[in-house]
Amino acid sequence: MISKNEIRELFRNLETGHGETFFSRVSDDVDWTVMGTHPLAGKYHSKADFQQATFARLNKIMKEGMLLQVVDIFVEGNSAIVEMRSLSTANNGKPFDNEYCWVCTFDENGMITRVRAYLDSALVASVISENETA
Repeated sequence: MISKNEIRELFRNLETGHGETFFSRVSDDVDWTVMGTHPLAGKYHSKADFQQATFARLNKIMKEGMLLQVVDIFVEGNSAIVEMRSLSTANNGKPFDNEYCWVCTFDENGMITRVRAYLDSALVASVISENETA
């Protein structure tokens, strides 16, 4: 069973630029779905695929990379619902003021095995179209 404090400490790594520490607790064969109708939406069957398609892509168009701050956490059994907001600024100078809700499932070893991520699809599509070059 996971605790709220454990989740807060784990997710704090996404705020402080230590994403590698966060992702060390994500299973290599994670089942990660990014909801929506934007360029990052889809179902990913591995940590590597998810990171390449989302965080790596966004890090290229954010001045300081993707930084996410925890807003609230709900924990029940082996599941955590984590609300976050982006602290990032796009390369074009506009704040990337997105809000997220990740529904995470943990295994008995404290590894994240499943995530359903909800976010503002229109904002993601806009930041990508305004900042990515072909």
